[in-house]
Amino acid sequence: MVKAIVFFLEEPSAKEMLQGLLPRFLPCGVAVRYVTFQGKQDLEKNLEKRLKGWREPDSAFVVMRDQDSGDCRVIKEGLAKLCRQAGKEHALVRIACRELESFYLGDLAAVEKGLDVGGIGRQQQKRKFRSPDQLGSPSGELEKLTKNRYQKIAGSRAIGPHLSLEGNCSRSFNVLVSGIRAIVSQE
Repeated sequence: MVKAIVFFLEEPSAKEMLQGLLPRFLPCGVAVRYVTFQGKQDLEKNLEKRLKGWREPDSAFVVMRDQDSGDCRVIKEGLAKLCRQAGKEHALVRIACRELESFYLGDLAAVEKGLDVGGIGRQQQKRKFRSPDQLGSPSGELEKLTKNRYQKIAGSRAIGPHLSLEGNCSRSFNVLVSGIRAIVSQE
């Protein structure tokens, strides 16, 4: 049985989002640990060593990184290879399509609540927000939409607790949540 989930994250804003999201669906008794890196190069350079060094028993591992402009499959396979080399072949690797902000654009009602910016939620039906993983610059879109009220860390902290676990338009968000749920449902 999994007693802890350890998240290896590209940046602090992902940790802030997860701290607001995870308590809403993780079972009691599952501890959460965060290892935050200073960007994707730092993550890729140090991931194998940090995984190998993890000694807490009954831990599951989730590695999360932004796609940015790279090829999602190539990035995911590269991270999975580092996990295998560290002896953690069952680590869950998830890529935020384009950027973490795609998760937020997939649930504009959460952005409206978290940042207290009225009228944003009703824009969810606009074509570009129905598939936010396809946007070229989700962070730029979010800044425009919120008239620069969104700031990476503070915004992630504010929006995370409001993200809907059902119905988010970001496919990569839904895949992350379903992967975490699968980890905790394993016997």
